[in-house]
Amino acid sequence: MNSILETLNQNLKIDLRKPIATRDAYGEALLSLGQRRRDVVVLDADLSGSTKTGKFAKAFPDRFFNLGVAEQDLICTAGGLALTGKLPFASTFAIFETGRAWEQIRQTICYSNLNVKLVATHSGITVGEDGASHQAIEDVALMRVLPNMTVIVPADAFETVQVINDIAEYYGPTYIRLGRAKVEPVMPEDYKFRMGKAYIFHLGKDVNIIAMGIMVSISLKASEILSREGIDVGVINMSTVKPIDTEALLEASKRVRFLVTAEEHSVIGGLGGAVCEFLSEFNPIKIIRVGIKDNFGCSGSSEELLRYYGLTVENIVETIKKSL
Repeated sequence: MNSILETLNQNLKIDLRKPIATRDAYGEALLSLGQRRRDVVVLDADLSGSTKTGKFAKAFPDRFFNLGVAEQDLICTAGGLALTGKLPFASTFAIFETGRAWEQIRQTICYSNLNVKLVATHSGITVGEDGASHQAIEDVALMRVLPNMTVIVPADAFETVQVINDIAEYYGPTYIRLGRAKVEPVMPEDYKFRMGKAYIFHLGKDVNIIAMGIMVSISLKASEILSREGIDVGVINMSTVKPIDTEALLEASKRVRFLVTAEEHSVIGGLGGAVCEFLSEFNPIKIIRVGIKDNFGCSGSSEELLRYYGLTVENIVETIKKSL
């Protein structure tokens, strides 16, 4: 019997076992979804080449809408299409989707609980040389605060494809955070995404790391290094940031000295904030938040910026050692 990964690989034109940007996986998953469902429509804000919705546009031009550089119109039009019974996927860069159109997302999509899928690419500092103006490091916080909104940050291309298929069957406003840079495959071949459920690679006896997005791969590497030095560090992929998996958080916080959260996002209002909010009330424990410390991004390559903001394997290893 084929694994879930092997089955998906047969239906896509990319190899999910190789390093692939999550935005590329989105483009392929969206095209496949459009072939299966006639109610899927796609909207973009003049960035379809970058968001990879251009593949859908080429195959289904009558179901693709380029709203131009008008993100507020993008959101409101998606809401209107949802009211007609369509399943709209609205995409642009994360900074524009969550920032420029926040009021429309709140008033039109979330307040009315419309079935609109907001899939934003080019999130975080790994956008790279485009600099602070294009680096969304507040988007999870902006979306997480909205009632009715679900927030998901896939760890790799394999999980991204499953997320796109899964949210098509789920009713309600949904924000998916994708990236520009290639990410290594980390999820096992038999992995099945379940909304609202974390994936526990393993639980540690000393420390557990709760990570999202590209930081899952980085956290796993840090765990391997620390294990060779006799420090048992578990890793959890918290891809659904809202609703967060409270059962996994309670399990992860048992019998360890502290927790670490890891995110390519501001430590204010993102994954670290969500973990602290819940555990401070239900199981207080020391939590160290690895992320961007109340700063804007800056220009540089993805690798340079991860080092500059302390989001590398070495940074996590050093942070845990010092805290122990």
